Order: sequence, then C-alpha cells, then structure tokens
Amino acid sequence: MHLSATAALTALSALSFACGARLQDSTQAVLSQDEPWAQSADYLEDYDGVAEIRGAVHPLPPHRGAGSDPWNLSSFTNTTFHDAYHPLYEIDEFMEHLAALYPDRVTLFELGHSAQGREMFAMRITSGALPNAEDGPKKGFVITGAQHAREWVASAAALYMAHALVSNASEHNSMARLLDDFDFHIVPSPNPDGYVFTWENDRLWYKNRMPVGPDEPCQGLDMNRNWGFHWSPSDAPEQLVDPDALKKKKKKGKKPKTPTAPAPAPADPCSHWYPGHRPFEAPEVNNIANYVTQTPALAAFLDLRNYGQMLSWPYSFACNTLPPDAEDLFEAALGAAHAVRKKHGTIYTTGSLCSTLYPAPGNILDWMYGTAGIKFAYAAHLRDTGTYGYALPREWIRPVGEETATMVEYLASFVSKKQKY
Repeated sequence: MHLSATAALTALSALSFACGARLQDSTQAVLSQDEPWAQSADYLEDYDGVAEIRGAVHPLPPHRGAGSDPWNLSSFTNTTFHDAYHPLYEIDEFMEHLAALYPDRVTLFELGHSAQGREMFAMRITSGALPNAEDGPKKGFVITGAQHAREWVASAAALYMAHALVSNASEHNSMARLLDDFDFHIVPSPNPDGYVFTWENDRLWYKNRMPVGPDEPCQGLDMNRNWGFHWSPSDAPEQLVDPDALKKKKKKGKKPKTPTAPAPAPADPCSHWYPGHRPFEAPEVNNIANYVTQTPALAAFLDLRNYGQMLSWPYSFACNTLPPDAEDLFEAALGAAHAVRKKHGTIYTTGSLCSTLYPAPGNILDWMYGTAGIKFAYAAHLRDTGTYGYALPREWIRPVGEETATMVEYLASFVSKKQKY
C-alpha cells in the first residue's frame, strides 16, 4: 500500500503526538574525564567567552601546510587526495595539513585514545568570523565516518566534506557557504584500530580491536551497539511487550498477569554485533560522546555508513516507536533524498533506521537524538546497493562525496529555516 506524501506526513504527525515526550534511558551516563583515556582534555576559551572542555588542541607537526603535502590540498578542485582510499596515517596527515592551511577555520582536537592507544581526532570547522552576540553561538552539525572498520567510503566521504567546507567559495562543489550558519564537527575515523586492521590484516573486519575478556578467543565489539540509549547485552533485536496482550479481558476471579519480555541472552563475543558488557565500554565511543556532550548548540547529526543508499532517522532500537519529531525528520529526509537524486541520479530510500535495516539497540543515532538532544539526527548508508558493497571502487569516492555534500547542504538549509520560525 502506497501513501501520498501528505497522507504519510499526517499519519506520522498523529503517531508522533501519541508517542508523547522524547524517550529517555536510564543508562545515559557518559564516562567522566577522570577515565584514563579521557585525561588529555584541556580547558579552552571559545569565541563566546565560555570555558569548555572539548579535548586538547592537537599541536601541528612541522612541515604541514602549503607546498608540503603530496596531494595539493590547497586546491579542492585539483587535489588528488579524493581519488583514492588512504591508510590511517595519511588521514591524520590530511587533517593536520588542513588545519595548517586554514588556521582560521580548522581546529584539530584530540579526543582521547583508542583501545590500542591511537589518538582520535575531531575537526571543528568554522567560518572564522565571530557570531552575532544577539544570535548566540552558531548551530552545530556533527558528522561521523566509519564506526564499522570495513566501510571505507564513509570515512572518505567525511574527509571530502571537510575539504569542501574549507575550500574557496569560488571553487566548483565548494560548501564554504554553509559556514555562515553552522560550525561543523567532523570525526572521520571513529574506529582507528579497526580501520588499520582492515588495511593490514582483514579487509572486512567490522568491530573495534579492544580485548573483551581474559579468556575470550575473539576480540572487539560493535561500536554502533555500544551507545547508552536502549543498550542491550544481546545482539538480537530488542524484545518488546505486546501491547495487545495488555488489553485481554481478565478471567473472573483472577488477577490478570502483566506480560513481560524475557531477559535477552548475552551476545557471543565472537559475533559481528557483540555490544560489549556495558554501554560506553569502547573507549572510542566514550571519547566521541564526551566531545558531543561538551559542544553547545548542536542542531544536526549525520552518521555516514555503507552500503545500501538509505537515509534513516531514529529509532534503531525498535520499529514500533516513533520519535516526537517524526514529521520534521520525515520531511527533511525526503527533501535530502530528492536533492541527492538530482545530483547524480542515485536513489535513496528513507525511513526509520529500524524499518530500513533491522532493530538494533545501543545505536549512535538513537543516542544523538534521545540523549544528546540533536533533533535532526540521521544515518546515511552511502553507495551502492550491493554490487560492490564494502569494496566500492575508488573512482566512486568523488561522486559519493558530492552526494554526501548535497545531502548535508539540504539538511543544513532545512534546519536553518525551521529554527527561524
């Protein structure tokens, strides 16, 4: 059965109203800065005069900047960087060069260390201009690359987006104009250990590389099931109580029993989808969560993944629960998918992440929306639909980057218009 866009929006609005206030979760706590992997934090004086803890500013090594990089990063149009996938050390060099080339726009923050001790980075990209005091801080837009190590094009698209934002506004496909209204926070490599492992050992490795127990034969957990919103120790879909069972008439003389869902069985640590022993167990997840909770005025979030060509909104943990902002999320996603199709003809489907994929508790998307309070939160499964899958040819990096930038541009415009009224 196919509904018109108007009918679908009406239905979503009604269901959203019925859902009531935004779901909250009792396991929302993010580990404190006292944890060993979070001790690189430093107090920073931001442009609005508010002292913040966001992570130490990364000191740039010598020989970074104009004329010292092998990819000609000073020219977004002519650079060779986006013509290939890159190992982690080159991704880190890219971020350092960008920060050196555009010091007024790019700040490189150290988020903390991965399970194997690698430094994690976030790029804050701004216009360099002070915001109007009456308007307060600019809106923030967070973009994350591949949490799942094998999804290389997700990180490549995040890097393309960062370059498009700092490029000269006169260059073809520049996105510098978005900095008039937004500050961007981009984490290209949320899973550095797993990403290195895909280059050196197993191209299709999925999880991070942390030890999960002294006697466990397997290593790593699924970072995208380790976030603290409806986290579950099981890798199976969350089992929910059947609401119809509550409506059954009680038998005479007997008190009706309230149906309960069985406790989920702990997941196998060798499973791709192993969620860990507790939420925020992965230091990489904890590092990103700390950065997000300390960053003001966040209005949009996009988790880049592959593959599937889908743009999805919350929730991931259950398919029968709609977010309170479902109508706006639906409308913005439809518009973004239409804009992407106009760019290169690529068709994206839209829907809640649970309905477009499968139920998965502990997802970053649900945490960003339900706990961090970012209203316009999305997950984008980039090209393709399975022909190449995770091994997307490098010739597709630029087209995918252009489509991702188009998606971000539409969502940013939609958010700005909504917040003006």
